[in-house]
Amino acid sequence: MTAGQAAGRLRFASLGSGSKGNATLVSDGETCLLVDCGFGLRDAERRLADLGLHPRQLDGLLVTHEHGDHIRGVGPLARRHGIPVWLTPGTWASGRLGELPDRRWITPQRRFAVKGLTIDPVTVPHDAREPVQFRVRGGERSLGILTDLGHPTAHVAEAFAGCDALVLECNHDPQMLAEGPYPPRLKRRVGGDWGHLANGQAAALLPRLGLDRLQRIVCAHLSEHNNRPELALETLVPLLDGDDSRLDVSCQEAGLAWQAIA
Repeated sequence: MTAGQAAGRLRFASLGSGSKGNATLVSDGETCLLVDCGFGLRDAERRLADLGLHPRQLDGLLVTHEHGDHIRGVGPLARRHGIPVWLTPGTWASGRLGELPDRRWITPQRRFAVKGLTIDPVTVPHDAREPVQFRVRGGERSLGILTDLGHPTAHVAEAFAGCDALVLECNHDPQMLAEGPYPPRLKRRVGGDWGHLANGQAAALLPRLGLDRLQRIVCAHLSEHNNRPELALETLVPLLDGDDSRLDVSCQEAGLAWQAIA
């Protein structure tokens, strides 16, 4: 059980989120999962310690896709600490994860459980081999982790409707992307239908998911070159009648402290 947490209460935290590394913790007090690990081994261990966890307390690693900012530390962490890894066959076929001591398959759209947590893996449009994002349920509450999404499809909106908390990609501001340092090909990739969500796309998706139930909305995967936290927040606040108390940002260096879902 993570420090100070009552069993059965769903909560989550971020080791960090952005172009240089992503990792999200989810726990119900009895089961603790790490979704992705885009940080090197020592950095990941340090970030886990800052959140009160040793890697051996993890019951599993869930992998969304094979891009380096999501998998850099997956293999090293799993090998050193004997952590089982769940991933799609397509992600494994990328050949980017190295040896995994305990590999378990994810079938998109097929629910599975890790001890007390239930996970729905949802196919998303992104330029990877077989990418998924996750809705994690513990008791009567659920957390949606929804980043690396080229555009918000009807399938995605349906799968994440009614979440109690949401980690949502707000990757870029279109004007900053257009005027920024990326080469034209990369700009097209980031802003295209298989790249990343812009702030405005995230704002357009939120009402389709049901704003009334959402206790916490965390802006994630912000580009260090093409976005700023204040721009992401300014885009979403009007949806909440100007009340920003439910909003937060998971930044690259500091991540996000534990957030409880009531």
